Amino acid sequence: MMSTEDVVMVIDKPHFKVKLHKTLLEVDLKRGVKKELEDVLEAKPILRKSLGFLFQTIIPLDVPLKNIESVNVNEKGQVRIVIPLQKDIVIPLEPNESNRLVKKMDELIPTEKERAMRELQEAEKIMKVFKPKLALFEGEAQTYRKKG
Repeated sequence: MMSTEDVVMVIDKPHFKVKLHKTLLEVDLKRGVKKELEDVLEAKPILRKSLGFLFQTIIPLDVPLKNIESVNVNEKGQVRIVIPLQKDIVIPLEPNESNRLVKKMDELIPTEKERAMRELQEAEKIMKVFKPKLALFEGEAQTYRKKG
């Protein structure tokens, strides 16, 4: 769950709520069986990873901004979010709400992708430093297991 300090925009509709954070887009249902299923998937990360792909067409799941390929307003005035290797997400908003959300997401997505890339590069640098040491420890562990 994200903190309330990083909420950039909230759009509250009768059946769902859209929360745009600095790093994440949340679309939460408010009631019904789908809401209960969404709650279970969000509470259990292991289920979300394995079953999330199956349920993405009926239950909106939280989407990290770094994973979004593009976002636009479709011909009906709804928000269409393209995520590689997933079904597109369509959020049924009013055209003025859609335009506001897309504009803000267009500002945040490049920044978040850049931040994620920097983190990945930092992790790779750290792995280069520690990889030889890890190999050494793994070798020692195998020797110890053979003796034990």
